[in-house]
This record gives sequence, structure tokens and C-alpha cells, in this order.
Amino acid sequence: MQKIQLSHGGGGKETNDLIHDIFYRQFSNNILTKAEDAAVLHVGPDIAFTTDSFTVTPIFFNGGNIGKLSIVGTINDLAMMGAKPLFLSTAFIIEEGFEFEKLEAIVKSMAEETLFSGAKIVCGDTKVAPKGSLDNIFINTAGIGKIIKHGVSCHNIEPGNTIIVSGDIGRHGATILMEREGIDLKSTLKSDCANLWPAVSALAESGIKINALRDATRGGLAAVLNEWADASNIGIVINEKSVPISDEVNGVCELLGFEPYDFANEGTFMIAVKNADAHHCIDILKRFEFCKYAAIIGNAVAEHQGKVILRSEWGTSRFLEPPKGELLPRIC
Repeated sequence: MQKIQLSHGGGGKETNDLIHDIFYRQFSNNILTKAEDAAVLHVGPDIAFTTDSFTVTPIFFNGGNIGKLSIVGTINDLAMMGAKPLFLSTAFIIEEGFEFEKLEAIVKSMAEETLFSGAKIVCGDTKVAPKGSLDNIFINTAGIGKIIKHGVSCHNIEPGNTIIVSGDIGRHGATILMEREGIDLKSTLKSDCANLWPAVSALAESGIKINALRDATRGGLAAVLNEWADASNIGIVINEKSVPISDEVNGVCELLGFEPYDFANEGTFMIAVKNADAHHCIDILKRFEFCKYAAIIGNAVAEHQGKVILRSEWGTSRFLEPPKGELLPRIC
């Protein structure tokens, strides 16, 4: 089985072969294959720009792999600013001895996600590190998108806004934890890792005024809601019974003593809209399979500035605190 050698990061023939045989073959487009030191992009004035690095372990998991995750993670960050993804960069740091077969599978999944979104990978970099100096492979991606929906910001949430979640929460974190720790619950649980742009694009085209969007990745729903309450200086009241959580995620949390609100997602996002638009928003989201559990879960209020209140079905209330410490390292 062919494996990555230090020479593949040396800048010579082996590097050139690796770039052409795997990366160019999967990511081929007329900007990338010019092989310049930087890509020349023709974009309009209103753009969004983001970057992220991915070190997930295990690198292959039920519902995706580190490659798919790196693309959807960056595309979703652009989408959360109302920006259509246009151009991506990607950089690989690969451990010496890593199998070509695994690298090709990762790169292929990245190519599939870019085709789905319409974005292009237009520049990149590859480094090979000595065996034992990192864990298999790390990937960095950066993205540029054209803003098509203006006014989307975590600072724009107003009292009376309805808070919506696009799907059931905690799937990615629970999936990674189960696979990493070898927990076998005889379930079909898999990561929600998905490209959110199609749903965001549909919302943008609908004319609904979107005050805020945020994908609930590290720190999960609890982190997003607390960031919103602080940024917009409002309170947020959530109805616990309305938050969609799968039985499998609840089972993992009960078994290990975690809060599902803190578990990461990679294909679920939060939306703040005017109350009058809430049900229209839900109708649009449910056109998409990955949003079939979309739900109204609460409201922004003028009281309790900077706080999130979780109301139980029995009428009791408690603060939903932001996650503290490293709940589950290397989930993305």
C-alpha cells in the first residue's frame, strides 16, 4: 500500500506528483490549475471571509470524515453571514506514513462537497510532518463568499424575535464520542455533518428578514444562545420541551452525564427572525431533509439581559450556562 513519505512535502517531484495525482485530479478548475503563488479572484465588493482548522479524531466517522467536515465547516461559516460560498483554499499537514488510499478518500469527499455548494478550491498547500509528530492528518480551509443577505448579525437580535433551530441537536458530538470511546449502543446514530447553504439560500430568497444565523458547532446550542444574549444585550427564553433531541443523543448524555445542549453539531443552525415570519421560516426549512426536525424553541426578551433561561415542561426554570472547560476535545 502506497504511503505518504517526507519527500512528498519536500517541494520536488514527489510533491508535484502528489498535487497532480490527488489534489488537482479531484479539485480541478481553471483557477487552481494555473499553479500561481496566489489565486486571482474576481468578486464583488460585499464579501465574507473565514478560515478554520480541523483536527478531528477519528478522522473517519459515521456521517463523514475530516475532509467533508473541513469543507462544510467553512461553507457553513460563510452561510451564517448570508454569503454564497465562492472560493476556498485548503492546506494539508500529513503525517509521514499516512496511506494514499485514505488521503484519496478524504480529498474525494471534499471535492463532492464543493460541487454540491458550487464553490471552488482555488489554492492550497501541503506539508508532510515526521511520523509521530501529529495524528494522521490536519486540514485548514479558508473561504470567501458573496453576501446576498445583508443585515445578518449576532448583534441584531431584538426582543420579540423568535428563536428557531434547524434540526435535532448534539448529533456530531455524540457520534464522535461513541466512536472514539468504543461505545456500542446498537444505534444508527450518525453525525449531522452537512452543507447548510441550500437552506440558508432558500431563506434568503424568501424575503424573510433574518436577524441572526449561527451554526451550533463547538459548545452546541448553549454556546450560541449565550453568545447571542451577550452580543445583542437581550435575554433568551427557551422551552425545553420544544428542543429536538434524538433518543440516541439523550441516551449518550444520560449514560455519561453530559448536557445535550453542550454537544456539537455540524449541520444544525440557529435562526432569529420576527415572530410573524417564524412559521414561514419553518415551512421553508422543512423542504430540506437535513432540516426535517426544524422547530421554534423560544424567544428573545427584554429582561434577563445576557442570560439564557431554560423552562421545563413542569414550569420550572434555570439558567442555561455556556459550556465550561473542554467538553470533548478534537471534535472538528
